[in-house]
Amino acid sequence: MMFVSGETCEPSAETAGMVEEIVRGQIIEMLQKCSSIASRRGSRSLSTQDLIFLMSHDIGKASRLRTYLSWKYVRKSARDNDPSLGAEVHDSGDHPDDPVGPTTMGQKRVRTALPWGIASSFSEQFDETEEGEDEDAVEENAATLQRLRNADERTRGMTRDQYVHWSRCRQASFTYRKGKRFRDWVGIRTITDATLDDDIIDILGFLAFEIVQTLTEEALEVKRLEHKVSLGAREESKKRKRGNLWFSAEEQRTPIEQRHIVEAFRRLQSPKPKWRAMKNLSAGVFKSKLTLV
Repeated sequence: MMFVSGETCEPSAETAGMVEEIVRGQIIEMLQKCSSIASRRGSRSLSTQDLIFLMSHDIGKASRLRTYLSWKYVRKSARDNDPSLGAEVHDSGDHPDDPVGPTTMGQKRVRTALPWGIASSFSEQFDETEEGEDEDAVEENAATLQRLRNADERTRGMTRDQYVHWSRCRQASFTYRKGKRFRDWVGIRTITDATLDDDIIDILGFLAFEIVQTLTEEALEVKRLEHKVSLGAREESKKRKRGNLWFSAEEQRTPIEQRHIVEAFRRLQSPKPKWRAMKNLSAGVFKSKLTLV
């Protein structure tokens, strides 16, 4: 997953272990908060709307999650309508930018309805079209297109075998055919007594992929700034060469280290200016909460 997100070198076992622990901590925090939301609703089971509500602070991620759920519904409908497509149409990974196969192109995508949305206030619902895209979809498309541009830039000079390896890495998943291992790894039974169906586990796998992607991109930015400071902007511009990332010199391509992950996670956990301004109104030491990446 780190390779797909931009890392071109093989990270050390310690770095990969640190990323796994961060992802696990984030999933545990999600489950605890979703359990609190479900208990306020008077329900003993978590719903997809609880997770979407939890991600509502990040408009782009919440919109990507709704898109993921809509395409998941399309694949499920395709399998129900034609059982022979069961081996062809499946949720093979957690990557939000996976292309849609030809078997699902004719299916109609359905957006997940939200009880706190404006549309829920009306008795009759209308079909969403491309002309009626909301601001959430616009922000989602901007982030998705930027990641697709980065992926195109990295894969432009790859050979066929290299691109096959890239595609296989792109299908990596925390939960596909590993639902029980994922439950045991997170320790769901010790975190919440709420009921979690397979859809919730798939969503958690999607969000875990998003966490790895965001953390890797931020760590690469930290490493780039560190490299810029150590060599100097002028010296860096002379040594930087445009070419195939697979055949870059080893001395110019170093893997992400633990300090880059730590600094990236610290940046992602930094409170926004508006929250810092509110804390300035009163004295005392404030205990910061874990922020969802």
